[in-house]
Amino acid sequence: MLIKVLLLLLFFGVTVFVGLYFRKRSRSVSDFVLGGRNVGPWLSAFSYGATYFSAVVFVGYAGQFGWRFGTAAIWIGLGNAFIGSLMAWFVLGRRTRVMTNHLKSATMPEFFGSRYLSPALKIGASVIVFVFLIPYTASLYNGLSRLFAMAFGVDFIYCIIAMGAMTAIFVVAGGYLATAVNDFIQGTITVVGIVTIIAVVLRDNGGFSAAMDALARVEDPSVAPGAYTSFFGPDPVTLLGVVILTSLGAWGLPQMVARFYSIKSETMITKGATVSTVFAILVAGGCYLLGSFGRLYSGVVERSDSGGVIFDSIIPTILSGLPDVMIGVVIVLVFAASISTLSSLVMASASTLTLDFIKGHIIKHMSDKKQLVIIRALIVVFIALSSFIAIIQYKGGITFIAQLMGVSWGALAGSFLAPFLYGLYWKRASKISVWCSFVFSTGLMTLNILFRDAFPTLLQSPINAGAFCMLAGLVIVPVVSAFTKPPAKAAVDNCFSCY
Repeated sequence: MLIKVLLLLLFFGVTVFVGLYFRKRSRSVSDFVLGGRNVGPWLSAFSYGATYFSAVVFVGYAGQFGWRFGTAAIWIGLGNAFIGSLMAWFVLGRRTRVMTNHLKSATMPEFFGSRYLSPALKIGASVIVFVFLIPYTASLYNGLSRLFAMAFGVDFIYCIIAMGAMTAIFVVAGGYLATAVNDFIQGTITVVGIVTIIAVVLRDNGGFSAAMDALARVEDPSVAPGAYTSFFGPDPVTLLGVVILTSLGAWGLPQMVARFYSIKSETMITKGATVSTVFAILVAGGCYLLGSFGRLYSGVVERSDSGGVIFDSIIPTILSGLPDVMIGVVIVLVFAASISTLSSLVMASASTLTLDFIKGHIIKHMSDKKQLVIIRALIVVFIALSSFIAIIQYKGGITFIAQLMGVSWGALAGSFLAPFLYGLYWKRASKISVWCSFVFSTGLMTLNILFRDAFPTLLQSPINAGAFCMLAGLVIVPVVSAFTKPPAKAAVDNCFSCY
């Protein structure tokens, strides 16, 4: 216990120190929200990866999809690496950095308002961010609950409070630069930790070959023999949906795209893309590889009253036999992954609500100093709100909140991916088409919560529904644009003149 507590306190101390250290370099809105658009490729790449992968992936997704797909779940990690990271950097990175700087936009809603010449779009996008990002933020705490109970045997509420308080201190104090530097430190911990854990788990199962042989022999009457070690697993269609949602979805998430706004120079995109991709292969690929061996522990994994496997218990079960030092590393690893994502989410929520909704609409004239005060205050509010939602769900088991968390990613990425991508590359995209993308994705994902059983079987899964929204948006925007009024030529030419 002493080892685990000391590791955790050391991590807390370093994280808070970084926040306080960068306080003097976050005196303007641009510095606080974007790091003055002067962040190097290594920090940007690690920040992108650390924002991408949280406890939701390490504990929830890795356990659930590793159990369902076996070793084929590694395709999800590879999709995250090559589609969600490498392609995202090359397709979006340079153009995002250049056009957002040209339009002076610090958030995704602000980009929509400037690019499509519509203040209403900016407000609409900020409302979507607020509604769907807060529940997603609350979900970050869930992955920690079982690990925290396993390691310390105390109420998870203390974990929620500690995580929220520490995030508030370093984000409010140091802003984006503190977040980026902490992401680098936390990302390094995550990479080293996951590689070490996989090595220990494989050793405990007789090595890689022995573990694969045991997994191939798992008996499951619902699938063909050896399905859990096959190339595409027992359910390739659902696997493809997960790959699309978790990989292509990163292209449309405000907290992810913001990493391209802040990079120092467009010439650094290649280096950032390389570092980010390697990071994703090690972290995401490693998480899903670890989760794929979950069925080797089917005799001891926690189950519900009906006999079904509780997916969030799979990874903690795999790790429960590790030495105390390794369990301490796991706790720090998952804390690091969760806090890095949490800090990015609350930063995106607070800056969006301040710059895109309050400024110019509720408060007509806001000085730079006043904007900073409001953003910092809202960061605290959003952390408190997400913590409160997480505690209510943890204590009350309210399933509606859990369902809303599940559709958040699909609603956000489905709404924003196509409008953002076409906005960077295609002059003809119209603001009506953007509204259609917003309404279609948020509407479909909300209906998926309320009337899931009425959906076709394939779309009853929020994952498949979210993937469908993203792909549909790529069709909706060009089709609607072809039949609606084009944007003013002079204004659009001005947007694209930066290239």
